[in-house]
Amino acid sequence: MLAASQIRPVIHISDRYSSINLSCPAKITSLGFRHLIQKVYLPEEAKTRRVFSPVKQSKLFVLDTEDGHPSASVSEEAAATEIPVPNNESSTFLSKWSPPKYLWRGLSVLILTGQVITRTIKGKIHWKNTLQQLERVGPKSVGVCLLTSAFVGMAFTIQFVREFTRLGLNRSVGGVLALAFSRELSPVVTSIVVAGRIGSAFAAELGTMQVSEQTDTLRVLGANPVDYLVTPRVLASCIALPLLTLMCFTVGMASSALLADSVYGISINIILDSAQRALRSWDIISAMIKSQVFGAIISVVSCAWGVTTLGGAKGVGESTTSAVVVSLVGILLQILLSLIAFSRELETR
Repeated sequence: MLAASQIRPVIHISDRYSSINLSCPAKITSLGFRHLIQKVYLPEEAKTRRVFSPVKQSKLFVLDTEDGHPSASVSEEAAATEIPVPNNESSTFLSKWSPPKYLWRGLSVLILTGQVITRTIKGKIHWKNTLQQLERVGPKSVGVCLLTSAFVGMAFTIQFVREFTRLGLNRSVGGVLALAFSRELSPVVTSIVVAGRIGSAFAAELGTMQVSEQTDTLRVLGANPVDYLVTPRVLASCIALPLLTLMCFTVGMASSALLADSVYGISINIILDSAQRALRSWDIISAMIKSQVFGAIISVVSCAWGVTTLGGAKGVGESTTSAVVVSLVGILLQILLSLIAFSRELETR
């Protein structure tokens, strides 16, 4: 009994006694001459012309050495005939074109936003999941947000308080700190922290559910994945971000005032009085509105990148990284919101 690796197919010519042994142990089951000549190795070109001459009408048999029966029988003249090969170049250009990944993912963001708004207006909200996501985005993110805001406030104070003191503008330090934190620092810092912590988690979770077909299971069970998975995350982010921003503003101002008092000798009362005179109610309201918009951007982008994940575990990792990057770009484009807020302030004045 021969081993599988020692089994060699043999090609026999019906009107000759010579046989050609192949150098490879694989089966040959092709009926076409072009495919067959690629499988057969003949060392001499002359022998190839003699054996496969189209003048002869002999039969060509390909034997399978496992059972000894012929698996193909074609004439050499038919084998030498040209077989037309389909030409793929005749297809149109648009049939080969596929949209870039970021294009259809951007469209998915718009579609998902419309679905969330529509389902929310209709009252199709899964309140249990919404409360769970609200706890996750809000209370479980408070510590890292407050710590980051405190260090950012101290770093910002170190940069400009010394120059203000040298210029004799000690009484303006509190107002500058309050305006900087309310208009820019608190919303942006809070949103960046939430994008890194929560946005990546949203994209990874939904991406894993997508590649493992859990979202298809929800559809089979009659549940809408947008109602069950996406809408609770978007609502939780839009509710939690303004509250986190307000807390970060308070902690940032407190850390800056303590540093200015202990290092540069500027009284806390002076800082608070200056901040009270500089701040307006619209500054706080605009900060909360901006953070709410940032929460919507983070959650919708992360969920859209998650539900459009392809390619298994590698695709989940790529979607997570890409979702965080796109969310950060959207946050840094908040200059448009700042222009709107400042124009509103100039009109009121």
